Amino acid sequence: MPTLIAADDGHPIGPISEAQLQFLVDQLVEESAADTDYYLTADTIDLLASKGADDALVTLLQQALGSAEGIDVRWMR
Repeated sequence: MPTLIAADDGHPIGPISEAQLQFLVDQLVEESAADTDYYLTADTIDLLASKGADDALVTLLQQALGSAEGIDVRWMR
């Protein structure tokens, strides 16, 4: 099962489903095929929600962002 991790300190954010991971990969820009990290802001999360991200993923991302302006997250299996 894929897991989202805070890229700056390696702190686990939480597990996500394969479908949620595929949604992120499809919606967010990757610099290469090996790219597994994303910079997220509140606007990015709102955009993902408007494009059909499920509630569990949106909530997980909002909790990871907290009151920060943005957060780098990466995923790993």
